Amino acid sequence: MSHASDEGLGVFDDDRPTAPRRKKRRGPLFVLLMVCIGVLAIALGVAGYYAGRGLAALDSVSRDQQLTPQDYEGRPAPATPKPAASGEEQAQAPVNFVLMGSDSRSDIENGRSDSMMIAHVTGDRKAVYLVSFPRDMWVDIPGHGKGKLNWAYAYGGPQLTVRTLEQLTGVRMDHTVLIDFEGFVKLTDAVGGIEVYNPWETEQNPGVRFEEGLIQLDGERALTYVRERYPLPNGDLDRAYRQRTVVKAIIRKIMTPETLANPVTFTQVVGQLADTVTVDDAMTNQYVTDLALSMRLEGTGSIGMLQAPIKGFGTIEGQSVDVVDTEGLAELSAALAGDTMDEYHAANLDEASGELGEVEPEE
Repeated sequence: MSHASDEGLGVFDDDRPTAPRRKKRRGPLFVLLMVCIGVLAIALGVAGYYAGRGLAALDSVSRDQQLTPQDYEGRPAPATPKPAASGEEQAQAPVNFVLMGSDSRSDIENGRSDSMMIAHVTGDRKAVYLVSFPRDMWVDIPGHGKGKLNWAYAYGGPQLTVRTLEQLTGVRMDHTVLIDFEGFVKLTDAVGGIEVYNPWETEQNPGVRFEEGLIQLDGERALTYVRERYPLPNGDLDRAYRQRTVVKAIIRKIMTPETLANPVTFTQVVGQLADTVTVDDAMTNQYVTDLALSMRLEGTGSIGMLQAPIKGFGTIEGQSVDVVDTEGLAELSAALAGDTMDEYHAANLDEASGELGEVEPEE
């Protein structure tokens, strides 16, 4: 089922909480950007530290107390490590990051973030799972009753957004990261462009044509590529496929020796990364370095992408909404809390992420 809508992710409904309007719709590109930066912030840490440039990049990362999750009565307890099996090394506790999209880092003061994702780092540090939460999910917003998930930011900024996600899932969120939209173009260009497999030949804008098969994308073409939905046979669902393949291509390109071993390219990437994110003030240089050095990722196969389960689409109180799949969300929440996302992802791969069957260019 296609869920094409004239509302972009950067536009609230007319009766939404008051917040400054964006000059331009950004659409679900925020989700794509959050995946890229969220993974890079974790996966590139070791290489950056080793090369002597990561610490310099960390020093230039903006930190904001407004992003720090706050305690409140009834808040979910911190995660605990799973018991180690006989002969295995004791794992650490999993870590959950809330990733939010914004046109620029200053927009945090203007209620201008309405795309959300959880980046879950497993206790054994061998995998990262990125779970997108659609902006139109109809949820309980603490202190404000029912509403769309993206309203939480306009009502109470990042801290209320985090609390809403915690109450929705029953899982504690450890850290918050705000992503700058404009960094996407520069990051794609910094790695020298990417190659993706395009199943559908399309031409939406005059002079912008994407042929079927393997195609090359630089920053501007990549943005156009992931924005298109109307010429695609399944609308938003096919656009989501494009976003996933672009994400994988960027991560794959960054994790190659050609990027990591090239001082100029690597410096551009980590520098762009630092300029693109704002983090909570608990994410100190030492914390990020320790986490990065503990990671055990083995390429893009260690990164899973899913969407929070919804039952479908409907109208509630005059609003077009995504209806939460309560049972499905309970399963996802249990996996996040119990550090069993490996099993959950394997069981829900077809339905939740659509990653099976995607054609990737040969290495």
